[in-house]
Amino acid sequence: MGCPEAELSVTVVGDRSIRTLNRDYLGRDKATNVISFAMQEGEFGELNPQMLGDVVISADTAAREADEAGETYWNRLCFLLLHGILHITGYDHERSGEAEAARMEKREREIFAQLVEEGLV
Repeated sequence: MGCPEAELSVTVVGDRSIRTLNRDYLGRDKATNVISFAMQEGEFGELNPQMLGDVVISADTAAREADEAGETYWNRLCFLLLHGILHITGYDHERSGEAEAARMEKREREIFAQLVEEGLV
């Protein structure tokens, strides 16, 4: 991903906490599976170039999604972490159109397959 010396904060919370974050920072009053906060953007983004940002994952939503998809909870958590990291490193599937969404989805599949191949997931 081009960030070999980078730092990342990962927090796993419940639906209530992620709903509050989603409401307060993104204006969406509902729980979600993952939220990312990039630290290299904005007015003070250059202060700590090694700090990529924060990824917050809802354990409750991850568990429901894993159950619905018939996958393991661990795999779902790992996928959501990957999804959050891609957002922090510049990928976007929500605001940048279908081509960018497809590019992000392709990259997610590639990296997740590599994690599986290496026995990390």
